[in-house]
Amino acid sequence: MTMKHRGPRPKVAPAGFGQLLRDHYRPGEFGQSGWFRDPELLAGLGPALADLVAGENPELVIAPQSRGTLLGSLVATQLRIGLIELRKEVTRNSDGDSWLTAHTPPDYRDRNLELGVPAGLIPSGARVLFVDDWIDTGGQLFAAHAITTLARAHWCGAAVIIDGLTDPRLRRDFAIRSLLRRREL
Repeated sequence: MTMKHRGPRPKVAPAGFGQLLRDHYRPGEFGQSGWFRDPELLAGLGPALADLVAGENPELVIAPQSRGTLLGSLVATQLRIGLIELRKEVTRNSDGDSWLTAHTPPDYRDRNLELGVPAGLIPSGARVLFVDDWIDTGGQLFAAHAITTLARAHWCGAAVIIDGLTDPRLRRDFAIRSLLRRREL
């Protein structure tokens, strides 16, 4: 298999940036929370993730609550575009408004989540970028893609800090770009 068919390779982050990520990561469920504590690292996350999608011309960021929304706001600000939070468990939290929803396949905790956004927030034809901190199973990405399709918008890829995928086809099929792969931590 040639390099061309393996999907996008991580774009090289600014010198020393990967080391900052590694230095502030602690194994465990909230290990990446240290990334948001360091002001230098926090200031660099938006530009670094935005650089991953240079040339894709996204018009809107969609990001899952909560760390995804934090990162999504940094990326959206850097790209000077809007942000939509992808909400979890929409049915329980809905106020009666119409929502575009999708269910995830089992996630890293073996949960199937209902994700959604209020109907009408994603304009038809908009170019949508998914942003999150970590991608492992791709479940939230699948739901975001399904919602983007329901809105008749265009998927232009995903930008994540850590790519922990085991299925390399997903990188190509969903245009996933990352700052680091899990094995680089």
